[in-house]
Amino acid sequence: MQLATPGRTDERRRDADGMAVAAFVLGLVGLLVMNIVLGPTAVVLAALALRRGTGRRRRALLGLALGIADLVVLAVLVTVNGSVVWGFGA
Repeated sequence: MQLATPGRTDERRRDADGMAVAAFVLGLVGLLVMNIVLGPTAVVLAALALRRGTGRRRRALLGLALGIADLVVLAVLVTVNGSVVWGFGA
């Protein structure tokens, strides 16, 4: 008797791999634009990918680090400018 089908496990791992890549990309893009949304999303996706046992562990860890960096950049912008947008010009 088999409790879990092999296809279901493969599908779950493939989903986790996709989450790891998405976390990396969102974290990277979040450094430039919309870090208030993309940073937390990258952190959540990376955590889910790591919990589900992704084969792309390094990519998930990079997505986690970049998501945290997005939040740090957001905190610095709010502290320095009092705003969540980059302040170029006068």
